[in-house]
Amino acid sequence: VIGVVIGKTDVRSFPDRKNIGSERYTFSFTIRDSPTYFINVNSWGREEYIRSLSESFRVGDCVTIENPLVQSKEAEREEKFNPVTPSCYKLLLSENHSVVKTSSCYEMDTQLLSLLHLPVKDPQDYYSLGDIVANGQSLDGRILNVLAAVMSVS
Repeated sequence: VIGVVIGKTDVRSFPDRKNIGSERYTFSFTIRDSPTYFINVNSWGREEYIRSLSESFRVGDCVTIENPLVQSKEAEREEKFNPVTPSCYKLLLSENHSVVKTSSCYEMDTQLLSLLHLPVKDPQDYYSLGDIVANGQSLDGRILNVLAAVMSVS
């Protein structure tokens, strides 16, 4: 699978249920290879492997993923912690079987770079801030998508 990284989480650790007293590490990222399709990628493993993999690329890099495990996603659970994707699958990276290679998007396909700035939600599924202010009471308790741009950072 070849795509541009459009999102990435920090490395996290959890107690390992199989080896009491030790920890398992994880991080996730999302890659996109067309305007319509993008998929979440999860990786679990030893701290050294996960930290090294996480540090090997950043958002905006193009990656080639070799030999991932393709799994059905559990939509309700998965999408609490990852972006909602149009696919009913996710990719799982294994330290022993999978390889992630990074390269310049210019070397791969300059069209991949343009995918970095496309919203991942349906353009009809956004609320403007004006709509939220005007209809705040009726929207109470609902989850909303807001499309915004950062004007300045200071």
